[in-house]
Amino acid sequence: MKRAGLAATALLLAGGQLALVWLAPSYALARPQQVAGMLPLILLLALPAAAALAASYRLGFSVGVVIPALNEAEALPKVLAAIPGWADTVVVADNGSTDATAAVASDLGARVVHVPVRGYGRACLTGIAELRGSADIIVFLDGDASDQPSEMAALVDPIATGAASLVIGSRTLGQREQGSLTPQQIFGNALACHLIRLFWGQHTTDLGPFRAIRRDALDKLAMADPDYGWTVEMQVRAAKRGLIATEVPVSYRRRIGRSKVSGTVRGAIGAGTKILYIIAREAIGR
Repeated sequence: MKRAGLAATALLLAGGQLALVWLAPSYALARPQQVAGMLPLILLLALPAAAALAASYRLGFSVGVVIPALNEAEALPKVLAAIPGWADTVVVADNGSTDATAAVASDLGARVVHVPVRGYGRACLTGIAELRGSADIIVFLDGDASDQPSEMAALVDPIATGAASLVIGSRTLGQREQGSLTPQQIFGNALACHLIRLFWGQHTTDLGPFRAIRRDALDKLAMADPDYGWTVEMQVRAAKRGLIATEVPVSYRRRIGRSKVSGTVRGAIGAGTKILYIIAREAIGR
């Protein structure tokens, strides 16, 4: 969750230690025995400060997590508890929930932003804005406990090491709980990924929501889709702009509660239509 308090404490301790180091030469010349006696105390203070700062980052990069959520009060405790401690900031974008989603998220330490006009992409965009450039890497995941946040390092590390700018968690390549994806989702993902490969040469197997992207790369994509087309827009624009994208296998569970998209005929048709529209629009505009 948000580690600002921890980081601030670490910086205060580190600042105190720097002051000691700066003063040490003249002090040491005058009182060498006293300085030698202080060394264990300085080390005792320095180690927690260094550990606190290191725990706030992943391989030297700050990580922000955006979770679009609509009526996910039941699932959020499981989701938030599984997010690694090195994730600096977690933003839950409450997309007009009528349950206690916002209260649960806030009580568990997440930063909550309210997005009253519904739309998956709109919630993601608001969550990004809330981070205000504080994260080097941004991770997106759903709030229904279908994704496994404990696998986040597999998405973040290729970006932190410079191997990729965008990492997509592939449910197709990973282990899926039976019934976690509907037949129409499986077919739709396969079709969309085939079209992306056909038009732009990007080899992917899924449009999964669990993904990570470098912040400066995300800015280049000028993301705009307010609803169902968010994930495919990101992948298509990344391919068009020549960003290095890769996939890693992720686990996928049956969600807690009812799906707002694949769980209804209207949602499934709307999502499928929008995804195909995004691909066609980007292909024509290339």
